[in-house]
Amino acid sequence: MIAELTKNERNGALVILAVLTVVGLVMAVAGYADPFGIHGGLVAIAALAGIFAVISGYFAPEPTLARFGEYYDTPSKIGIGLAMAWAVFGLFVGDWVAWLLAYPNATFDAGWSSFGRLRPVHTTGVIFGFGGNALIATSFHVMQRTCRARLPDQLTPLFVLFGYNLFCILAVTGYLMGLTQSKEYAEPEWYVDLWLVVVWVTYLVLYLRLLARRREPHIYVANWYYLAFIVVVAMLHVVNNLAVPISFYEAKSYSLFSGVQDAMTEWWYGHNAVAFFLTSGFLGMMYYYLPKRAGRPIFSYRMSIVSFWGITFFYMWAGSHHLHYTALPQWVQTLGMTFSLMLLIPSWGSAGNALLTLNGAWGRVRDDATLRFMMVAAVFYGLTTFEGSFMAIRSVNSLSHYTDWTIGHVHAGALGWVAMITFGSIYALVPWLWKREGMYSPRAVEVHFWLALGGTLVYVLAMWNSGIIQGLMWRTYNDSGTLAYSFVDSVVAMRPYYIARAIGGLMFLLGAIVGSWNIWMTVRMPAPVPADAGGDQPAIALQAGE
Repeated sequence: MIAELTKNERNGALVILAVLTVVGLVMAVAGYADPFGIHGGLVAIAALAGIFAVISGYFAPEPTLARFGEYYDTPSKIGIGLAMAWAVFGLFVGDWVAWLLAYPNATFDAGWSSFGRLRPVHTTGVIFGFGGNALIATSFHVMQRTCRARLPDQLTPLFVLFGYNLFCILAVTGYLMGLTQSKEYAEPEWYVDLWLVVVWVTYLVLYLRLLARRREPHIYVANWYYLAFIVVVAMLHVVNNLAVPISFYEAKSYSLFSGVQDAMTEWWYGHNAVAFFLTSGFLGMMYYYLPKRAGRPIFSYRMSIVSFWGITFFYMWAGSHHLHYTALPQWVQTLGMTFSLMLLIPSWGSAGNALLTLNGAWGRVRDDATLRFMMVAAVFYGLTTFEGSFMAIRSVNSLSHYTDWTIGHVHAGALGWVAMITFGSIYALVPWLWKREGMYSPRAVEVHFWLALGGTLVYVLAMWNSGIIQGLMWRTYNDSGTLAYSFVDSVVAMRPYYIARAIGGLMFLLGAIVGSWNIWMTVRMPAPVPADAGGDQPAIALQAGE
């Protein structure tokens, strides 16, 4: 990896790492007895490890000019490995959390192993660790092919990738130490947020630099979705995390918002994080890898553009539907509900576009588990977006809100849509990047598919049932006009469903482990194939469907 950097880029890497080392050491000294100091030590250790890595290859020969005739795929390769590592870690913690709800004493009497600390570790691990690394890795791959241009330099993509993972590590370790901003999504503290801003702005500039030097005049729709994901996530992150630290040498800070304003800001952030991190970016993934794998053009390129603008506009207004029956003004609640219902149109446009693209390729779907991952993802995307619009209706929300139905809905999207399209894309991408004829074990891909699908169905069905039962128990009255069930009665009734959920999560985790092993074995396979084995063919031909 270091050998691919020019001498100037190695010098630049050393400067960046030296600055991080100094910053980390200052943090460690200033807050030695505080999580702030522990994080400073982690930053210093990571930066010093990077310095030694750069120095070890500092005098490697300069890369030849021939590199400009090839795409720069090292960051994508690293990103795939990191994504699968975070998937196994995040899913393991998530299943542990699921078992905690059925067996609360499985905490080892340690503060760090409590539900309140492990839950944000799980969400950060799977959403930002697994999902974020997959988005960065695939965006680097897709943007080069659709622009027919190499990444502008070798250092910036590596900075984005490793800087982003440093953010994930700081966030996860902070949660284990009880360090959050105490919001719904348990955001990390102010200095971690600032670091992510630096990394994310670098990512945006890198993307714009490549688009500016593209050799293909048309910007393929996948890049629209990836770019919306980068731009809007930056905006959401900055606004939602506006805070004033009590000291520049302590971790604690206070949000600029409070009360209803804080709740509205949080759900504007939360729902649009679903929209632009867990939807828009992965739609970019779908619009490239599904047609490539199917060998078919997009059914309607015009529909993909209409859906893009519909999703981009409607989603921005939908967050307030999470705050029905609260102190939020009624008209704001109604606005969120209305836009949530309208959101179904562009969402189903994208899901339908993906499924109609498979016309003439259903035989391949039957025989190719990789393509089946993508097809099932499109189905779950359509189902989940319908369910989300339905649950936004105020009368439906009165039953579903605060119940496990919401958990089932979220995981139908997270497991059925996000994880499925990611696994399918990675299975398509790995043989292309490492120049292999296919995955090491096609049968293992089949096993992973059925474990993932079975685990998702068990999980979601369990939560749908438990959520509706919860909602009904909470609103059932006896003849005297008092509640028929106490809250504890509803908790006891949930236990069988929580066990079923944990079993479904375990199946999904086992599938991810099988997938990680298969990818590792594929990378180790010795037999290369010619360099144009699918991934290097210009993807602009995907537009020819209309």
